[in-house]
Amino acid sequence: MGNENGSVVEDLHAVEIHLWYKKFMRECPSGQLTLHEFKQFFGISSVTAEGNAYIEQMFRTFDMNKDGYIDFMEYVAALSLVLRGKVEQKLRWYFKMYDSDGNGCIDKGELLNIIKAIRGIDGCAHETTPEEFTSIVFDRIDVDRDGELTIDEFLEGANKDAEFTDLLTNSLDLSHIVAMVRHGRRHSV
Repeated sequence: MGNENGSVVEDLHAVEIHLWYKKFMRECPSGQLTLHEFKQFFGISSVTAEGNAYIEQMFRTFDMNKDGYIDFMEYVAALSLVLRGKVEQKLRWYFKMYDSDGNGCIDKGELLNIIKAIRGIDGCAHETTPEEFTSIVFDRIDVDRDGELTIDEFLEGANKDAEFTDLLTNSLDLSHIVAMVRHGRRHSV
């Protein structure tokens, strides 16, 4: 009986991956997604300069082998992580994405740019400015007060600070992407 349940789950995953593959190949017949296609694929148009930088950083993070393209395996790995990954896996991925210079730490400038980008994309009103929010985050989770967040500070702070965790969660809300993968791309008017 246990094997039957495992088989059903595996079949569901296989069906879902097959749907993702069909969608990916329909939208990207070359099998390699460029940055421009990435923006089109996810219906991302006219965003602020900060928003554009954020999207480019997301693309670079998905492009795991750094060849300038997202292939199907990178696409599946990224979607699986973001949609099904454990909290710590997601937090590590967020950290990697937010560490735009790749030095292993997030400084105030990097976090500020990300916050501005997220807010530029989401368009929602917020109680604090990006600068205020960045200062609050560093006051709360920069344990050694050196102006940089290490992966350990980031993980611990995200686990302790609900507001920061909510921002992280909302910054990569991919529900619209899941809907597009399942039902087809939004069409521009």
